[in-house]
Amino acid sequence: MIDMRFLLRLAGTWMLGMALVLLIMDGTKSMAANALLITSLGDNWAMLDAASLDGFEQLIATSPVKFIWGPLVQPVLSWPGWAVLGFAGIVLAFLGRSKKDRLNNYTRI
Repeated sequence: MIDMRFLLRLAGTWMLGMALVLLIMDGTKSMAANALLITSLGDNWAMLDAASLDGFEQLIATSPVKFIWGPLVQPVLSWPGWAVLGFAGIVLAFLGRSKKDRLNNYTRI
């Protein structure tokens, strides 16, 4: 049976890897344009699969929590994709740590 901590660490590592890819893409675009270009999470998602982004919007619009689209989801989609995925990856990797690692880190301080 697969351990939940393993799945959290795996998802966190995957998200950190994707954040690195998006950061490199933004860096490459910025160097080519000779200006700072930052691609939002929504733009990255639309480039990858616009239909799923529209489907996600429809899912939120028809759900009981449709009020979160404007104040919560749209601002997150406007943030840099690498920052959103990087933060989520760090949180998931942190949550996936073993109890032994958590205790050892505090005793080293």
